[in-house]
Amino acid sequence: MSTSDSAVLPRNGGGLRWLRGQLRNIAPFATLLVLVALFSIASPSFATLDNVANIARQVSVTAIIAVGLTFVILCAEIDLSVASVANAVGIMVAFFTLQDQSVNIANFPLPGAAAIALALLGSVALGAVTAFGVTVIGIPSFIMTLAMLQIGAGICAMLVRGQIAYAVPAPIELLGSGSIGPVPWIVVVAILVLAIGHVVLSYTRFGRYVYMVGGNREAAEYSGVNVKLVLAAVLIISAVCSGIAGMLGVAHFGSAQQDEFDNYLLDAISAVVVGGTSLFGGQGGIGNTVVGLLVLGVLNNGLDHVRIDSFLKILIRGLILLLALVINVYAQRLRAKA
Repeated sequence: MSTSDSAVLPRNGGGLRWLRGQLRNIAPFATLLVLVALFSIASPSFATLDNVANIARQVSVTAIIAVGLTFVILCAEIDLSVASVANAVGIMVAFFTLQDQSVNIANFPLPGAAAIALALLGSVALGAVTAFGVTVIGIPSFIMTLAMLQIGAGICAMLVRGQIAYAVPAPIELLGSGSIGPVPWIVVVAILVLAIGHVVLSYTRFGRYVYMVGGNREAAEYSGVNVKLVLAAVLIISAVCSGIAGMLGVAHFGSAQQDEFDNYLLDAISAVVVGGTSLFGGQGGIGNTVVGLLVLGVLNNGLDHVRIDSFLKILIRGLILLLALVINVYAQRLRAKA
């Protein structure tokens, strides 16, 4: 074997190892490019600036929820209560706002700032209960957040009692349904929350702790990281992000009612997982979540443009999520072999 051959082989082997390690990141981006190309060819109205803005608006609520969920999944945990918490906090902010007298809801009207503060405190409290159950009692996050899903649904039912509330504080109404020029405020807020999440995970000590806990919990403990405190923090962050999304979502939809955010649980988990963040923890981040959000946004919007059957649309979304899960698990195996 020549010297040149021996020099090439290690580089090729290294390239293959790199490709295996990056499969989780490459596959979602390639999927996004393929979807954009297909829908652009299938529908002339898809690849327009107006439709790009429409996609951004459609995924904005999901994006805010997905930021908090990214923190949780990076720690190799799960939060099934995000949609329920969003719904509960959205109803809370309406409950604490003076209602139209024609709406038969016994509420507790407060000034706008106080209503927002109490609703946010409600999200912190729900997150703290989850964190206590997971870190102090030792309940697995899957079971604990499943219980919190039901508790959040119970709060929603208790506050609105089957009715629909419409009033929200003026700042929430502006951010949820207003615009700054041609750009909806809710898109601006979503971008800001994504940016903050990225900075925290990429450039702060807490962000490094999140990756350490998700990558190897035992090693993190030996390194002096307070694992339980990190887990509690990410669960509270998830609840607060869900609460913000819930308040803005109520204004965006124009009403607060039971079961309004039910679809957002699957959407938020799909965005994080489809984007390539590892279900096993320690790999991924907000950049992956952004790609996952775009994949879901383009997929849902594009299917509407080609006028596909709505029931088939649900099936296609499920298949995309299944494919992402397969890639996620397969990438983890390849990384372990590398």
